[in-house]
Amino acid sequence: MHVVRREVPGGIVEGLCDPAFDSLAAEFARNFFERNEVGASLAVSHQGRTVVDLWGGLADPDTKRAWHRDTVSIVYSCTKGATALCAHILASRAALDIEAPVVSIWPEFGQHGKDGATVRMMLDHSVGVPVLRDKIDGDRIYDWDHMTGRLAAEPPFWQPGTRNGYHAMTFGYTVGEIVRRVSGMSLGAFFRKEIADPLGLDFWIGLPEAIEPRVAPMMFYRAPPAEQTTPFLKAALNERGSIPNLFLFNGGSWRLGGANTRAGHAAEIGAANGITNARGLAGMYAPLANGGSLGKVKLVDGDTLGRMRQVSMATHLDATLMIPTRFAQGFMVSMDNRRNGGGRDSAVLGRDAFGHVGAGGSIGFADPECGLAFGYTMNRMGPGILLNERGQSLVDAAYRCLGYSSNASGAWAR
Repeated sequence: MHVVRREVPGGIVEGLCDPAFDSLAAEFARNFFERNEVGASLAVSHQGRTVVDLWGGLADPDTKRAWHRDTVSIVYSCTKGATALCAHILASRAALDIEAPVVSIWPEFGQHGKDGATVRMMLDHSVGVPVLRDKIDGDRIYDWDHMTGRLAAEPPFWQPGTRNGYHAMTFGYTVGEIVRRVSGMSLGAFFRKEIADPLGLDFWIGLPEAIEPRVAPMMFYRAPPAEQTTPFLKAALNERGSIPNLFLFNGGSWRLGGANTRAGHAAEIGAANGITNARGLAGMYAPLANGGSLGKVKLVDGDTLGRMRQVSMATHLDATLMIPTRFAQGFMVSMDNRRNGGGRDSAVLGRDAFGHVGAGGSIGFADPECGLAFGYTMNRMGPGILLNERGQSLVDAAYRCLGYSSNASGAWAR
């Protein structure tokens, strides 16, 4: 490992890098010069060894605060990977059956024909409650009991298991409530005790107030008119009451900038408000890239790991995102929509990789085929539903450093 220190627009990129991954470090710096990166972090481990640990730029352009080694930020839907992992840890310990009816754990959820729903359907976004129809008032989205009660009483948009639609916010409450009921702990407390603390990660679902000074505020992306022609945005902006419309606009205080508020950080929103950095994301996935264990920390057994990364639901038209999607049990797998979305509705990974993107372009994933664990976070959100050019360029560079030659098939291959 050698020291990296390079001036970039607005600040400095610094950290450590294995020489074999120098081209990835160069791509990270390039994002600041050519793709309007403001502040970001990047971490990669290979076969359990850290090979890239970089950070740089500005955490807060308004105050000129630099992005430091311990800076953290909201990673939006990357949080879903953490929440799903909590469920799989319980499954690995035989405390939770992924195929079990939800009503055997959460009886109230069986209302309005949801009695046939299984835990697997919650994990793969087919359970049928991707949004809530009635308005979420103010800060009620931060009220766990209110949100889980609403979801239990919500009529499904389809018969559970018959199709899928991305459960953008509701995933955290449905899967999180299963974790809470089985473990007897809140989702955030379970994640901290069983994952973040044993692995030594700066990663929270429900941020302690003492960490607030380290948080980089998010810079929101506003799609210009020329980008408002995608099926998702057309439905979200013009079809009142549609699933895309409710996803985008029925989020209470969270929709109104909650990602930059103390209330938004302190709540436990298992689909959207995890706070960490690239080191935290890569660190969470490192055991999953290496058989389920790393050092003295065992997260899941081999059988559970094998099941949790298998494709569980795929469709040509996701009812929420309005694009083709592929999901494992709580995780995204390689999604190649480059022909239709110009690369901004894709996340092209290895064929065995699984993880999750976050709104604006962050990503964390594991690839057991090559022992790769990857994390990228940033504060300037970018365009598109999945990865944009900044994140995908880093993923591509990482695979090239490992000797992969092409992703033309829809996934990286040697």
